[in-house]
Amino acid sequence: MSQAIGNTALAYARVWHHVDANERILGKLAERIALTDSRPTVDCGDYVIVTNARQIKVTGKKADQIVYRKHTMFPGGLKEIKYRDMMNNKPDEIIRQAVSGMLPKNKLRDRRLERLRIFEDSNMGIFEKNILRRWEDGTLPKRS
Repeated sequence: MSQAIGNTALAYARVWHHVDANERILGKLAERIALTDSRPTVDCGDYVIVTNARQIKVTGKKADQIVYRKHTMFPGGLKEIKYRDMMNNKPDEIIRQAVSGMLPKNKLRDRRLERLRIFEDSNMGIFEKNILRRWEDGTLPKRS
């Protein structure tokens, strides 16, 4: 006899969503991606594929003001990267950090971020066959 009470991991069917980040606002896009995980205590979210990460936009003066910081844990090891430099080098990391900031701060955050796939251009490779929904109209994609 099983000791599991309530819904188990097998009860959740994960769906693959496609998001085109072309001319989208970073914060609103990150919020919508984070909402695919609706429960903070249960890992039941869907897969999300983001394309055209280089065309993401920020409003106001944020392009000049945002600074990404990380520390190597050695004395004097604070590394700062400006938004424009990060956009030129790793635009996928900008979206990943924005989504990470909007997810609940618990043990499930890293597992949820593993289901986020970000591509710099419109080519998503083999993941294109997995997509079931597009966010523009919520319909199934046209197979070619």
